[in-house]
Amino acid sequence: MTEQKPGLFGVIHSNRDFTQVDTWGKNQFNSSFPVGLTNFLASKKLDNVYLYLDKELKVKHGKISTEQLFGINPNSDDLFFSFESPYTPYQQLVIGSLPRVDLVTQLRNNGQCLRPIEVKLTALPDNSTCNLSVEYYGCEIVIRPDTIVYLACSIAINFKDNLAILANLIGNKFDKISDWTDGSSVWPHITGMISALDKIVLSVIDKQEPLLMQPIWKTNGKSPKLADNCLDVFIWSNLAFTQLFVDVARGELSGGANKITRQVRTIIWLFKMLYDFSKQGQINHHKIIDELSYNTKNDKAFAVSGRITHRYMACNELTTPRIKQEEIKEIILGGGQTLLSPERRFDAIIYNSPELFK
Repeated sequence: MTEQKPGLFGVIHSNRDFTQVDTWGKNQFNSSFPVGLTNFLASKKLDNVYLYLDKELKVKHGKISTEQLFGINPNSDDLFFSFESPYTPYQQLVIGSLPRVDLVTQLRNNGQCLRPIEVKLTALPDNSTCNLSVEYYGCEIVIRPDTIVYLACSIAINFKDNLAILANLIGNKFDKISDWTDGSSVWPHITGMISALDKIVLSVIDKQEPLLMQPIWKTNGKSPKLADNCLDVFIWSNLAFTQLFVDVARGELSGGANKITRQVRTIIWLFKMLYDFSKQGQINHHKIIDELSYNTKNDKAFAVSGRITHRYMACNELTTPRIKQEEIKEIILGGGQTLLSPERRFDAIIYNSPELFK
């Protein structure tokens, strides 16, 4: 019997060599382990939790199979996982280079790209919910600017052959903005941008598609110990994900906010990308993200706490994830766990060394 090599469940063909130690580093593991996890769910005849948008612009829960997520049966020998790669069908939509996305599923036989998927492995509970009762636990989610580029492309591609429809949904009142880099010039138009985005989203509501894979790993409160039921997978559609930051911005604006927060800036970024696309048929995402910073660093687009994500994600699978800790050995294979090199965080070491304080 041949010895099993280090690997992850169902990840047979990919651009990562799981026999190499550096493939198990934090950044790689955080995007490759979730693929093994969703493959494992599929093997148990379980679907992923799907967050999608309805026609009232409310985020609803459904289920999405791993086959629907990947665009191909996860057991197919023609499935290739291309990690940290550009989704080339979007290249024509942008000026300059297209950013990489965490995962592109492809066909092996001809290289055809199937899906671009951003992956966010998140801890449950986060700091904002760890002191609440279990049913109120939530996950913090931090979003990169590149994810907004992919979001914009996933919407824009629906209008690629008819820019006039998109231009009509947007209207011409935003042509009055003389300097997009000046927050005071843009600020009076924020609510109009939100309204325009709502119209655009509703026009393609039947074409929404998975964009963000958010696996959760649950611990017992703030402790580093995994809960018995500790793993599950949530998938956000591109339009449900849009609602996440638009809703937060709406709340900030109705609460009397008078500055461009990260969430409001993300609305401006997304809107400007679609506005430019309606005019030119392409998006200069580098220019938009670099120039429309509004005195806030653009290392991340935005972050939302578990108190906010909970209202969208609350369900049985969040309270009691379906995969148990003893099943992890069926996802990480061939001694792969021995190749992990977790960050040695000083606060974690102190927290896990109570004997220091006796």
